[in-house]
Amino acid sequence: MKLYYSPGACSLSPHIALHEAGLAFEAIPAPTKTHKLPDGTDYYTINPLGYVPYLTLDDGRSLHEGPAIVQYIADQVPAKNLAPANGTYERYKLQEWLSFIGTELHKTFSPLFVPTTHPDTKAAATERLHSRLKWVDSELAGKQYLMGDTFTVADGYLFTVTNWGQYVGVDLASYPNIVAYRSRVAARPGVVAAMKAEGLLK
Repeated sequence: MKLYYSPGACSLSPHIALHEAGLAFEAIPAPTKTHKLPDGTDYYTINPLGYVPYLTLDDGRSLHEGPAIVQYIADQVPAKNLAPANGTYERYKLQEWLSFIGTELHKTFSPLFVPTTHPDTKAAATERLHSRLKWVDSELAGKQYLMGDTFTVADGYLFTVTNWGQYVGVDLASYPNIVAYRSRVAARPGVVAAMKAEGLLK
């Protein structure tokens, strides 16, 4: 497998999942600013959409949406319990979390990274983020991870997205459960390995 990623972007989530799964893969930087691979290849010739993450399989097939990619990774190693079994209520709860993170957090962060976004739009996005983060903080009360005591691919995604707050002025200090949760996730060897590989940790 090959994972195309941009350091610190949402592709950190499947990068974490791959390390947690212990699967063999090649990580290839595809910076979102240049769309040029290390060998000079135009990334658009590989993924016409131009964004990350993008996972190519050894048989030539590919996946290009984070929530689909992380579930595929999890299902390759069911013994790791990175996702509940397909068809169970718990699997739908995992999908619920992946959808929430993608639509309510990920997409709300997006305009904060765009320099040309109008200040009023940024203010509205920031306010919306805080309302959603407050809810997430309440959901984490008494839990180690989003699904309880077991780390899943949804945790890798939430960790990735909440990591962006430091770059766009979204302070998490008023969410003690999220802060403690992030510390737990950050200490996991798979998370450390992925962050080091992306140059986010020394």
